[in-house]
Amino acid sequence: MTSSTKRTILRCFHLILGIPILGYIYSPFENLPQYAGPTRFVFFPLLVLSGLWMWKGHLVKRLFSKGSASRVPVSTQDRN
Repeated sequence: MTSSTKRTILRCFHLILGIPILGYIYSPFENLPQYAGPTRFVFFPLLVLSGLWMWKGHLVKRLFSKGSASRVPVSTQDRN
C-alpha cells in the first residue's frame, strides 16, 4: 500500500469520525443524553488521535524506527 493511499484512508477515517460530533452539536437538546457518552468517550478521542497522527505521525514513526537519528554512532573525528 502506498503512502498516498494510507493518507487518503486516514483522512476519510478522520472525516467520518467528525460526522457524529456534528450530529451531537446540532441535534435537538432533548436528544443530547443519547449522544453524549459515545461522542465524549469514543468519537472525540479517536478524532483527536487521528488528527494528531496526520500532523505528527512522522515523528512517532521515526521514534520507533530502527534507524532513528538518536542511535547513530558518533564518528571518530567528533571525539577529538
